[in-house]
Amino acid sequence: MNTTNPQIENTQPVIRQLDSAAVNRIAAGEVVERPASAVKELVENALDAGAVRVDIAYADGGKTLIRVTDDGCGIAEDQLELALARHATSKIDGSDLLNIHSFGFRGEALPSLGAVGRLVISSRADGAAAAASISVNGGLVGPVRPAALSRGSVVELRDLFYATPARLKFLRSDRAEVQAITDAVKRLAMAEPFVGFTLTDVSKGGAGRVVFRSDAQTGDMFDALHGRLRQILGGDFAENALLIDAEREGITLTGYAALPTYSRGAAVAQFLFVNGRPVRDKLLTGALRGAYSDFLSRDRHPAAALFLECDPERVDVNVHPAKAEVRFREPGIARGLIVSALRHALAEAGHRASTTVAAATLGAFQAEHPTGAPVYQMDRQARGYGGMNFDRAAPGFAETQAMFARVEPVFDETGAEPPVDLPLGAARAQVHENYIIAQTSDGMVIVDQHAAHERLVYERLKKQMAENGVRAQALLIPEIIELSESDADRLLGVADDLASLGLTIEPFGGGSVCVRETPAILGEVNAEAMIRDVLDELDDLGETQSVKDRIEAILSRVACHGSIRSGRRMNGAEMNALLREMEITPHSGQCNHGRPTYVELKLADIERLFGRT
Repeated sequence: MNTTNPQIENTQPVIRQLDSAAVNRIAAGEVVERPASAVKELVENALDAGAVRVDIAYADGGKTLIRVTDDGCGIAEDQLELALARHATSKIDGSDLLNIHSFGFRGEALPSLGAVGRLVISSRADGAAAAASISVNGGLVGPVRPAALSRGSVVELRDLFYATPARLKFLRSDRAEVQAITDAVKRLAMAEPFVGFTLTDVSKGGAGRVVFRSDAQTGDMFDALHGRLRQILGGDFAENALLIDAEREGITLTGYAALPTYSRGAAVAQFLFVNGRPVRDKLLTGALRGAYSDFLSRDRHPAAALFLECDPERVDVNVHPAKAEVRFREPGIARGLIVSALRHALAEAGHRASTTVAAATLGAFQAEHPTGAPVYQMDRQARGYGGMNFDRAAPGFAETQAMFARVEPVFDETGAEPPVDLPLGAARAQVHENYIIAQTSDGMVIVDQHAAHERLVYERLKKQMAENGVRAQALLIPEIIELSESDADRLLGVADDLASLGLTIEPFGGGSVCVRETPAILGEVNAEAMIRDVLDELDDLGETQSVKDRIEAILSRVACHGSIRSGRRMNGAEMNALLREMEITPHSGQCNHGRPTYVELKLADIERLFGRT
């Protein structure tokens, strides 16, 4: 049926070549999403120029001014105009787009910024007699002029998006844009610990307020990185982070990952880098999540700063205009390296728990009165007597008194007190029939007996499964699942791995597979749904963990029901046996849900709590 309206004139579309200004503005929309994107591009250029000091200034959230100053190699005067031409770059020669060793290489950043703002580049190349500058406003390039500069480059961008006012409407508040700029600078600072960074707010009334500063670090790579992470992520992360250093098939993984008990409520402390480039990659974040899956509940997120290094030709960094995503040639190797390296480091940590657990405990002891005064107020006049002025009417006083009620002294079978020079000390008492109080050489430990034993039973069950395999249950009627031939081939390629987990499959001709056995511990399962989950993981990651994850979830529930329950009285030998087993069992510092199994209080902390120091 002809649906053409005869009153509307038919016109043949005409193909036109866009002018350079339009092309640059389109590119700017891909490369420069917001002020933070401009900061990232300019700082990366400074780092590629070999800078050891980078100073960034902004005004009004970067909307009116962004200025990046570096002490790098600079740009020669006769190349300034070329630097503003699209797809002009010193980073690659164009013959190999996979062998990328630099941050920026597309040659789009400077012309894109000049197309949507007012850009001025001043630079003095190494060995040059003088500096020179060039400006571009809304895509209109000015002449090269003399400039005053001792070395390096200064790139100043004013009135971002003035040439494309519609883009301004999509920018967020100055505060939100500043947060994005700060995050971008901190990520780059993590990648380059031997470079000094300064971020300054020069908005009106700001008086040059320094928002972030990190001097160049010294020492070896790990010392420098640890120092930089302490500056950026804080002392708590640095004290509770495990060093990661692993290699698999030519890919290396270094960095630091925090203990599970130092987890966060959102994925805000996850920093991933590929060949020094900060990236936000689903494969890598999924691997990080998978590495901690046995230790954290779904509402908690691990904290880590991880650096993957490999031959540039094994990873494509050219899949996203802003270079925020990458694609690995062998994604399974990269993912497997992250999971295995982190799980090995977490196992090596043994029973260690985060120091922040103790800090939170001390904070709980120091609960506040509704008036804002602490429950325990130090009586300065009574200090000489070691006295405390207890506010007995304050909320929390009675509860705190009752916390150490029903204390039962603990002795070993000879009637002597056990030694205290062990990591978790010697049991001294059990309170509320759930918490073990142990004395250490320099403090005390409070253990949640149910949570601790739950983790110990779980680790025993996992060890038995690894040693003896998973018992399979034969299906009364084998289930035939129709797949494409390629899917069937990929699935049969991991048949041996699946068999070790109790899932037995066989080819059934064409693209079909036959499921003969499923893991007995899972009970009645939907075999087809399980098989398709496995295939989805093989598509995304090149390997599968779904069957193992389901089995371990069942083991975790079994461990919970089979562990020492709250409310059970334990004798001294039982309590000390639990402490000794915790000391030799990996991951015993947290229960199966990521919560701490014990709290350690140093004597100095206890004395400070009572005003003795």
